[in-house]
Parts: sequence; C-alpha cells; structure tokens
Amino acid sequence: MSEKLQSLSLSYKRTPFEIREKLTLSEREIRDLYMKLKDVFGIKEALIISTCNRTEIHYRSEADISNSLIRLLASVKAIDSNELTGYFECLTSEEEALTYLFEVSLGLHSQVAGDQQIINQIKQAYQWAADMDMAGTFLHRVLHTIFYANKRVVQETEFHDGAASTSYATIDLMQSILPAMSQPKVLVLGLGEMGEDVAKTLFEKEIRNVTLCNRTFEKAETLAATYRYDAMSYFELINRIGEFDIIISSLRLMQPLITKNVLSKRNGITYCFDLSIPHSISPDVAELPGVVFYGLDEIQQITDESIDKRLAAIPAVKQIIAELVNDIDTWSKELQVSPTIHKLKNALEQIRQEEMARHLKGLTEEEARKMEKITSGMMQKIIKMPVLQLKAACKRGEAEELIDFLTDLFDLEKGSVKA
Repeated sequence: MSEKLQSLSLSYKRTPFEIREKLTLSEREIRDLYMKLKDVFGIKEALIISTCNRTEIHYRSEADISNSLIRLLASVKAIDSNELTGYFECLTSEEEALTYLFEVSLGLHSQVAGDQQIINQIKQAYQWAADMDMAGTFLHRVLHTIFYANKRVVQETEFHDGAASTSYATIDLMQSILPAMSQPKVLVLGLGEMGEDVAKTLFEKEIRNVTLCNRTFEKAETLAATYRYDAMSYFELINRIGEFDIIISSLRLMQPLITKNVLSKRNGITYCFDLSIPHSISPDVAELPGVVFYGLDEIQQITDESIDKRLAAIPAVKQIIAELVNDIDTWSKELQVSPTIHKLKNALEQIRQEEMARHLKGLTEEEARKMEKITSGMMQKIIKMPVLQLKAACKRGEAEELIDFLTDLFDLEKGSVKA
C-alpha cells in the first residue's frame, strides 16, 4: 500500500467558536506538532492550517490515523479528546482530500465566499511546513498547483470580485474616495464583532491613520495596540469628532448618537458610514453641507451583488479544481512507477554495456561508434513499451501488479539483471 494524502478538518461549519478557539494553534505549537508527526507517526509530508475558522492537518500516510491525530491535538492543547467527538471531518480518499484542500485554499469553504485572506494563510502554512522539512515532492507540487489555480480563478472567473463582507464593502467604498483626500483621519466607533472586523480590514488594507473608540476604553486600547492605531475615550467623542474626515460606526444604541448638531462642529468634508441597526448616525446628517452619509442598506446592497457574482462563479472554480486535481492524480500515480522505470532502464543499460564490452576489442573506433548508436537506439525502443504500459496501468489503478511483474522478471530489487 502506498502513501496517500488525507485530511483531518475541524471548521466553523460544524464546530462552535468556543471549541475552535480551544484548538487554535500558535506558530510554536504548529512547529512542535510537525515534530510529533514526524517522530511519533513517521509522517514525512504534512500541512497544518490553523485560523479562527478552522484547524486542519493534511498529511500523507498509508493508514488512516485520524483518531490518533485528534488525541494528539487534544493533548497539545491540554483538553479532553472526548470534547471533540463529532466535530472533526476525516477524508481518507486522496482525490477527496486533494479537492477539499484546493477548495479551502481558494475560498470555497470560507465564511465569506471567495475570501482571499485564506490563500495568504495557506502560503504561511506552507512556509512553516517547508521550514520544518515537512513539504516533500508531493506537497510542493500540490501547493504550487494551488497557487496557480488561484491565479486562474482571478483571471478566468468573478469569484474574487467585489467585496462580499460588510467590512470589506465599507472599506472598498471608503478607498474609492481616499484619492480625493490628503491623509484623512479615520474614526472607528464601536468595537463589537463588526467594529473589530472593520479595524482588522483597515489594517490589512494598510490604512494607518486610524483611531479606535469604544464604550469600554480598555478594549479600544488593546485593539489599538494590536494594529498600532490610536485609542480614544468614549467620553472625548463629542468634543473631538470634528477632527475626523471619515467616521465608521457600528455602535448598538436605541437612538443616534451622532446627529446634525454634533457634526455641525466639524471642519471640512466628512464621510459617515453607519453599520448599526438601529442607526447610531442620524441619516439626516447628509443635509449638512460637506457631509456624505452611507447607511447599512446601501453597503449591504454592494455586498449582496458581490456575493451573487461569487456564487455564480462557483461552478467555474470547481471545474478548474477538478482539472488540476486530475493532473496531480495522474502525476502522483506516475510518480509511484518512476523508481521502477529508473531501475529497469539501469538494468537494461547494464546488459547493453556488458555485451558491448565483450565485442569492443575486435572493433575499430568507427565500428564501436556505430555499435554504440545502434544498441542505444535498440534500448530506447525496447524500454518504450514497458514505460507506456506502466503509465497506462497507473491510470487504471493496476500499476502495483505490473511493477511486481517487472521487478521479478528483471530481478530489479538486486539492481542487476540475469543476462
């Protein structure tokens, strides 16, 4: 039995956040886990992915060791493995595991369809695997094919087009006006799930002149330190709001906090993005000269249009994946017969060299050159049919039988042929 790619996955689709959070792995834990995979299980190739949405181990093994890996993960995080029962998905078919890894990497299994952040996380995971010498010939081929697939998806489909989350749609809309502004100051007001996502997206988009404000100042301070932003006390908001060119609010209030009266104290043009339900910014601020207001409905419409485009592109993405997975499958199977082909070529070349040596003494230099040319040509024709048959057997899944037959026939295990 030969090694095959298998996948062990715990993701947001079937696992609550509190369980996923317990199994989120740091870089140090991932590197330690690679060592255990190598030393305890003899795994030579593996890719570990750990994000807020998933923890996965993609590995090459002859046997299904998923239960042992679940226990290993539980021990690494010092939790009872029984807590994880029913949450993991195990793929032991190489074709299924390959297809799944491609789909995850290209964003088909992301919470936001087509999210391109995952491909960067895959690149980081690949780098750590390579650093730990856990990316061999097979994984190198797979990962580089995934990166090629991502380029094709970008060029040939609309799967990554537009902003398919509220935060991304907001920042994309904001960025469309940035060229008209000189070093605008951005205020993110409210740091719940939406506000945190906005702050993170601003950081990813390399927008740095940002101030965070929250009713709990400690949270604003902590998040500001993470992204190297400024933090502002909620009690300073009304007095300082005129400093900002762009306000993005996701505060949860029963009535608007930012009104026409509050914004009348501002200087210059102000863009307001209200992501709250109900409004935390009164829509009538748009009546003020120089104030532009975008509500959640407008932003959500942009998001919905992007999602519709992305969902419509999924069949095209899956077609690209199927094509490339088939290429890898063919290459992988042929890889299994490469050692046999190499041994067979060496064995037959040994016969040729031995026979040449027996007759060279009685030949002139010109005759020896002709014999070399004739016998080399014969060897190429002789080897051609077994090689073609081996590759054909790969596609039929019958390579092992033919490998065994050729190995016995030419005594390839000994590295020589009985002439």
